[in-house]
Amino acid sequence: MISTHTLIAALEGAPDIIISLVREVPPENLKRRPSPNKWSAHEHACHISTADTAYLSRLELMLSDPSPYIRSMVPSPEEESGSLLSMDLDETLDQYVRQRTRLVKRLKELSSEDWQRTAEHEEYSHYSVLIMFRQLLTHEMLHACRIEELMLKKGWEETSS
Repeated sequence: MISTHTLIAALEGAPDIIISLVREVPPENLKRRPSPNKWSAHEHACHISTADTAYLSRLELMLSDPSPYIRSMVPSPEEESGSLLSMDLDETLDQYVRQRTRLVKRLKELSSEDWQRTAEHEEYSHYSVLIMFRQLLTHEMLHACRIEELMLKKGWEETSS
């Protein structure tokens, strides 16, 4: 099982990785979708940047409620149809860094018992604080992979924006 120190360090470093990937995407391609139903690099970055507040709320619920229930998080129909494209990318990334700093500070305060706290999850067979934050990291890295794929994509001129 991953150590909490390793997980916290990875979460702390994730914004550096993601922001540097976003900055490598040619500006003319940042908001280009590879197909009408697939997100652009801009949308992936904005989506990642909005998660920490929800995860902090989940954490506080899991630490305070003896029988917490966690609902799945899915992109809204508005996000799927392009609402993230209207977000200011620089402002959103700055917010991501600030919120991640706050999240990491909170995670460093947790006891080993806190990390093992559990909840019933709408979708998963079992769920703990450790699983939740490991999932946050893997979710971000999935979106980082999509950003990198878009940054490296050949043939943009052959697809519609």
